[in-house]
Amino acid sequence: MRRRTFLTGLGALGTATLVGCGSKSDDNGYVADPGALQVYSAQHENLTKAWVEAFTKDTGIKVQIRKGGDSSMGHQLVAEGAESPADVFLTENSPAMTLVERNKLLAPLEEATARQVPADLTPSSKAWTSIAARSTVLVYNPSKLPPTELPKSLMDLAGPEWKDRWGCAPGGADFQAIVAGMLAGQGEQKTKDWLKGLKTNARALQNNIATMKSVNAGEIPCGVIYHYYWYRDQAGTKEGSGNTKLHYFRNQDPGAFVSLSGGAVLAGAKKPDEARKFLQYITSKAGQQVLVDSKSMEYAVGVGVPSAPALPPLATLQAPPVDPFTLSSDQVTTLMTDAGIL
Repeated sequence: MRRRTFLTGLGALGTATLVGCGSKSDDNGYVADPGALQVYSAQHENLTKAWVEAFTKDTGIKVQIRKGGDSSMGHQLVAEGAESPADVFLTENSPAMTLVERNKLLAPLEEATARQVPADLTPSSKAWTSIAARSTVLVYNPSKLPPTELPKSLMDLAGPEWKDRWGCAPGGADFQAIVAGMLAGQGEQKTKDWLKGLKTNARALQNNIATMKSVNAGEIPCGVIYHYYWYRDQAGTKEGSGNTKLHYFRNQDPGAFVSLSGGAVLAGAKKPDEARKFLQYITSKAGQQVLVDSKSMEYAVGVGVPSAPALPPLATLQAPPVDPFTLSSDQVTTLMTDAGIL
């Protein structure tokens, strides 16, 4: 590993940003507006703002957003407990949501909201719902890695033939969700062995974009990222992806893991009715169309709402059948720390 990154936990809480309607922006001094619905969001800021603006326009309900990372927001909600000002929690990946759920901080999910998302895109606990999805992919540079030499499985990257030939961002919640999916599907020993291979073989990079750009520049032949970074760049200048292609592992491989972004109402919500309306809105056809129109290139999960046309349909990705309720962020960070990666 040429670079180490570290856990985002309570120490990152000071970076939370207030982006409320009519509120001040302050990276250090979040103050909840008692007149606004409080949304703690680890989702992408542009998408969250698009949802909030459409919801407020439709309902007149004022919303204040507190932005943070999956891990920092999840741990913050646990630390705040029943005293949290949060009404709604949105994540990028599901392990942070499961952390909050296991601390019994979520209100029951309304049936009307649950019906708007297919059952295979929700946790078995039914305590929260998915609001978007993203697929694991291997971005590769054909000039450095011919298609005939692509790995058949994500697990192959732990082999000695892949030393110094791939990269990833192990310090990020995205990559740790992929490892959580591997842990759920492959078990602890196989995951430990794979992480040992990662430690030996991979270049650790800051995030998915840095990984994609390193592949594009030919610095490494391939890298593990989420799909939407590549599609966004392809829809724009292609500056960071013009020399690359995507490889989908499919066949229920750990490398075909689909991560679900979660949404939930907090049990201690001060505005429970407004919170339920917001969650119902963003999973509705109108709310999911906002996601598609935002050009986030994440997958829509609402019933009857097609994702962006450039994306291969979610059903064709042959993702492994992982119940998001079983994903454990704490166990993953322990394994990665023990492996010397974090």
